[in-house]
Amino acid sequence: MKKENILFSIIIPVRQSNPYLEETKEKLKEQTFKNFELLVIDDTVSGSANPAKKRNIGAKKAKGDYLVFLDDDSYPHHNHLKNIARLIKKHPDYAAFCGPSLTPKKDNCFQKASGLVWSSFIGSGGAGSYRNGIQSARFVDDYPSVNLTVKKDDFNKIGGFKISYWPGEDTLLCLDLTEKLKKKIYYHPSIRVYHHRRSVIIPHLQQITRYAIHRGLFARKFPKNSLKIGYFIPTLFFFYILFLIINSLVLKENIPFITLPLYLYISILITTFLKFLFDNEPLLASFLAIITIPITHLYYGILFLHGLFKKDIKFKAHKVDSKTGKYIGG
Repeated sequence: MKKENILFSIIIPVRQSNPYLEETKEKLKEQTFKNFELLVIDDTVSGSANPAKKRNIGAKKAKGDYLVFLDDDSYPHHNHLKNIARLIKKHPDYAAFCGPSLTPKKDNCFQKASGLVWSSFIGSGGAGSYRNGIQSARFVDDYPSVNLTVKKDDFNKIGGFKISYWPGEDTLLCLDLTEKLKKKIYYHPSIRVYHHRRSVIIPHLQQITRYAIHRGLFARKFPKNSLKIGYFIPTLFFFYILFLIINSLVLKENIPFITLPLYLYISILITTFLKFLFDNEPLLASFLAIITIPITHLYYGILFLHGLFKKDIKFKAHKVDSKTGKYIGG
């Protein structure tokens, strides 16, 4: 397949038009690779609030060789499609390509704090900081659809997204690509998308709620790409903190080195804070991120455990913000 002959179909599921979506449309006009079509699938088209169903509808309508999935609060770097086309030329057999989702410079301080949580090693944990920061190329077996490009033929072979889950539909798509088709998903730092963050701390935790519960369920139900030690660490951290509290208030036993992991954790937080400042991140955003990281870990740890023992979680329409048209917590 010649590079200049590739046609991309950009698919964006939405509830309704919003300022971020309009920004995305404007940014797409700046693409240096011009051979693409844009498919925006809303509730009117799909008859459903289900984003996975909307992406599948977009894929059926798509004329392109590759399906480029974005969220309606994200926009691509101006060389996004050009860089994907370059990688396709080098690796035509790969099923999918993906890259980092970065925090836009125009996001406010509370949004930037959330972005710092996601992009830091200690904050992102099992999800991998490479998802939200520029890191070395690698193969992955699970990647969010905010920045995921899939070969249409392979997408059709596995029947597209499973519409029973949200979030998690992208995890299952990647599982099908890597396990059923035995194909590769390639992460490359040149494939960049800018993703507006949820502000700390309530909107940030609302988003964490869905991710944690579903990841807990998936760790049990779909272990091949969800049963990873990184996803369990926040739960272990929660039990450790709980034990420290019980021992201090009830048991009052003198256990040697019991607080050593806590001191190590605090030292990593301090080091991370200093790294933020060294990287010229805003002082307030850096401070808010360092406060948010342990709260996120404890919150995620509890809800991951909840999801781990849930029987199942099926898609249901979430509440929608009347001003932005976005899913609350989505």
